[in-house]
Amino acid sequence: MAVPAPPGLGHTFFEQLLVQRRVIGALLMREMLTRYGRRNIGFLWLFAEPMMVTLIVTALWTTRGLHQYSDIPIAAFAITGYSGIQLWRNMSRRCIDAIEPNRALLRHRPVKMLDIYLARMLLEVAGTTTSFALLCVMFLMFSDQITPPEDILEVAYAWGLFAWFSMGMSISLGALSELTPLVNKFWPPFIYIFYPLSGAMFLVDILPHGMREFVAYIPMVHANEMLRHGFFGSHFTAHYDISYLIGWCLGLCVFGLGLSRMTVEHRLS
Repeated sequence: MAVPAPPGLGHTFFEQLLVQRRVIGALLMREMLTRYGRRNIGFLWLFAEPMMVTLIVTALWTTRGLHQYSDIPIAAFAITGYSGIQLWRNMSRRCIDAIEPNRALLRHRPVKMLDIYLARMLLEVAGTTTSFALLCVMFLMFSDQITPPEDILEVAYAWGLFAWFSMGMSISLGALSELTPLVNKFWPPFIYIFYPLSGAMFLVDILPHGMREFVAYIPMVHANEMLRHGFFGSHFTAHYDISYLIGWCLGLCVFGLGLSRMTVEHRLS
């Protein structure tokens, strides 16, 4: 006689998908309340924080007169660059050691390790995307330092690839941090190394040829170049390879999911 499935787990793929959607929704609400619910402006801080940081960077670059060296709008340059940094930086930091404070949740059979990662990553994507969109709208409405994107579909496509890459990298780092504590010690310094190399602070077209070949191996550079090409592509020559970026996204996702499975088996053994 067949053993019935436990209540709430469902029998078919679609039923299990609905269960996972409810689990991730509940984890999202829990994460929002835990992180923002009892602090100052609450969940509004989710996108207010990246907005403030991006505005400060834009003001500093404008004050130093960097806009005088190019006809590229400095506000758009700063918003596109620093918003991308916050996407992969915050997402990766939230996934490293994310299981330890949520270990009790894994006692519930519908809750998986990947669900905890997805909830945290979706929250970061929502906050950073909202701040990115609001900053663009605010500068368009109240300032002449930014022009409308030349290709809004390319901007959306590039941002989606940026988020996909960040999620794959974050899952990989999160699963790896469960196997060794060295990830939590070495990743923060690596973040500061990737800051100047991620393409957020420069355009590939202005670099010497030898440097162009070097930065072409860094996937974040391709995402930044594509994002800026959608904003002001007529002002510069973009250098990016979509297939290379997608290859990195797929590779990181496969590696991260496989590593997550290995981590689960390691804990059960």
